[in-house]
Amino acid sequence: MRNPTASVVALTLFAGLALAEQAVVRVDLGRAARTMAGGIGASWHAIRAHFGGPRASAWGANPPLNNVVAWQQIQQHAAWLGLDWLRVQIDQRMYEPERGRFDWNNDEMRTLYRILEWAETHKADVFLQQMWSHVDWNAVANVDPLRSAPKSMDAFADGLATLAEHLLRTRRYTCLQWLNITNEPGHEWSWWQGPSGAESITPGLAAVRAALDRRGLKLPLSGPGWLDPRPPDRRRMDFDALLAAYDIHWFSGLDAERQEILAAWAAWAHERRKPLFLSEFGDVRLGSGPNDPGPATFQAAVSNAETVVRGIAAGVDGFSRCSFLNRGDLDGHWQLVRTWDRKAEKHLPEASVEPVAYYGYAILTRFAAKRSEVLRCEVKAASRRKAAPGIAVAALRSPKGQVTIFLVNPLEVEHEARVELAGLAAATRLFRYQLTSAALAAEAKLAPSGEFALSAETTSLTDRLPPQSITALTTYSLAPTDAGAMAE
Repeated sequence: MRNPTASVVALTLFAGLALAEQAVVRVDLGRAARTMAGGIGASWHAIRAHFGGPRASAWGANPPLNNVVAWQQIQQHAAWLGLDWLRVQIDQRMYEPERGRFDWNNDEMRTLYRILEWAETHKADVFLQQMWSHVDWNAVANVDPLRSAPKSMDAFADGLATLAEHLLRTRRYTCLQWLNITNEPGHEWSWWQGPSGAESITPGLAAVRAALDRRGLKLPLSGPGWLDPRPPDRRRMDFDALLAAYDIHWFSGLDAERQEILAAWAAWAHERRKPLFLSEFGDVRLGSGPNDPGPATFQAAVSNAETVVRGIAAGVDGFSRCSFLNRGDLDGHWQLVRTWDRKAEKHLPEASVEPVAYYGYAILTRFAAKRSEVLRCEVKAASRRKAAPGIAVAALRSPKGQVTIFLVNPLEVEHEARVELAGLAAATRLFRYQLTSAALAAEAKLAPSGEFALSAETTSLTDRLPPQSITALTTYSLAPTDAGAMAE
């Protein structure tokens, strides 16, 4: 029997797909809003200890150090992606298991060195993140050492400053740019707990800053590392004088409304001449349980792209996606590169890509060099009677003048975008890279799908943005085997 309601719905959907929304995107090549203090990268942990729970899934994914093949593959993937801003995760147990006794040669420290040496070679910036202390000798009484704030702030700070001195002076790493002393403080479940619950990080920041200064180390501190915070509240920001940068985490997706919260944080930081970093981000709304595939879906890739693009527009200076390597069986499939056999519960002999997540992030990271200028953009509807379309747009110009325009369409309706380049003085070519869920099923997952010739006389182009798509229009001409843009 024919269902008339179903027919009406089908016709309505067909009409919605057939009639694309019109958008006008204006990029001003002559007006840079600012220069980013960082780039676009991912979290990469050095922690090998096995915990009894997820613990931010910041452990266990690095293969054994003697697996040369897997490590070469991992490093090649990091270079191909162009990960130029890395949040490198450690804990105090790795280097100071007992008060005043430092271990610089265990497997976890050697893993840290391997990550930092890759960053050093490729000129990637490192945001060093101490996740937690996890040492019995400095735990508050009756508090789990993994979750405890330091019993002695001076001892905690001395240990962290000794590590910094070892990395900066003994091993001579220049890639270390920022230091954060603890992960996501301020919650009842987080890792800075006192006898009565979450404690302020301000005493810890003050102690670490003083310990670094005593050693003549200028390593800047960043914070507070809060998770999905509300707009900045002056009453809670008693640590401003101790910070050289602000960073927060974002795991709830970023639409136009939430973008305003990031813009408020960026304004707060920039007014104080400090950068703002999204030092970790993802979208837990799409999945976060053990073995949950949600973070590796194309829907998550679009959400992450929207977070980066809206974040750039809001004023964010650097991004670290959760995460480059991840076991995938702790709180979801967050990995860009697979290194762990979830069924056999052991490391894989070789590293391979998590295809949707990998390419869905590569379309951003490969065409964005660190410390790029952010060009002024405007998005509006073609008709004055309509509200601005729901697409997200940002444009970057690299230190060597390469231009990339990111356009994310998170909606279920196609958009036709007219992209206008104001201030274009010379002939140029823009290569189009575009990802949809269907495109990711093709063999060549990140190859140019179009090319536009522009000049002083022809300063605009028209392109279609399919529903749920990520598009990059870029002057970069990268061969399939070329490394992504990093430092220029």
